[in-house]
Formats: sequence, structure tokens, C-alpha cells
Amino acid sequence: MEPNIAYIGNLLGDTARSKMLTALMSGKALTATELSLEADITPQTASSHLLKLVEGELLIVRKQGRHKYFQLKSTEVAELIERMLNISALVSHPRIATGPKNERLRKARICYDHLAGELGVKLFDALVKKGWLIETHTKLTLTATGLEFFSKIGVDFKSLNLSRRPICKACLDWSERRSHLAGSLGEWVLNDALNRQWATQALDSRVIQFTSEGLRAFTKRYGV
Repeated sequence: MEPNIAYIGNLLGDTARSKMLTALMSGKALTATELSLEADITPQTASSHLLKLVEGELLIVRKQGRHKYFQLKSTEVAELIERMLNISALVSHPRIATGPKNERLRKARICYDHLAGELGVKLFDALVKKGWLIETHTKLTLTATGLEFFSKIGVDFKSLNLSRRPICKACLDWSERRSHLAGSLGEWVLNDALNRQWATQALDSRVIQFTSEGLRAFTKRYGV
């Protein structure tokens, strides 16, 4: 039996569900109430939509105490939503500037679990220019010198290789229309910046806010 594209298309095609899925691109787990506010619908209606998304295996539910939190099920789902954002922007508004109007969101934001926006694209370009990554039409490859560099700054590739997820992957940026770094290495880079307190994630949006000192350290480390 072939996969049912129409079933997934129907789940994504509803306006309220699409708004909730986009809100979950922040990587955070959100409650039905929080997601109802994002979709501008009642909590009861949101619960009905969320049940369909869970049954369709686009979301997972995590329980903590009396509360239920919803998250995107996988990086594959997040990548699908990012692609849909790119396609819908081109089809629906071909003559309008791409991406969000919020300047902070355009500058640096989280794309599920990795850095996106202007800074994410600049990072990708710098890694390619230094020869640490090689991009072709079909894949993104970490070079031997790239492996050496990232190993020196703390990446445990033995652990990353245990995952079935690609080490590095090019992800088309919604606002910049160029590639940023995804995959387990992209996740590591963002987590490292957050752990070093070079940057923080905004509580109510996908914005990644770098401190002035953190931005200097980040750009110096990667040659951005």
C-alpha cells in the first residue's frame, strides 16, 4: 500500500492546524491553551485539532503533572513545515519580500533545533568558505578539516554518529532563500551558543537574541 499524501496534506491544509504547527517550530513544547492563542481559536477547538495531529503522527504529547504539552514529532516534520513555509511564500506572495517582517526574527531565529535567519546563513557561508563544509546539489559534506575543527571545539562525533540523523544538512532558509546548517551538527552549534550564554531564545517567539559579547565570540569562532 502506497503512502497517503492526501492524508498528510489534509492535516497541514487547515489554517488553525498550520498556525499551531508553525508555532511549534520554536522547538518548545506548548499546551493546548497556548496553541489555541497562536491559532486564534478556542481551547476546545484546539484540542480537537491537536488530537488529529497526534493521530496523524505529526505531534507527540508529553505529560507533566496535570498538564499536557505538544511537540513536533521529529526533525522530518520540522523540515516539512519549513519547506511548506518556503513554497507558500513563493506561491502566495511572489512579489513580496520573503520571510518575517520582524527584524529580530529575520536576524536570528530557531528553526526547530538549529540556527536560522541572516546569522544562520552567514554561518553556513563561512563554513563553506573555510572548506569545512562542501555543498553539492544532492548533499552537504563535512570535510576532514571541518571534522578536525569541530572536534577541537568539543563536538563528540562518536555520539552524533549513533543517531540516524545526518551530521550536517543544508536547510533552505525561509527569509534568506539560501542555505543554513541543519542536522545534528547544526543543533550542536546552537546549543553550544545557548549553553555559553552567548545567546538566549525569546520566551514568546522563535527569536534567538545574541548579546554583543556573545555575537563577537560566535563570529570570531566560526569566522562569520
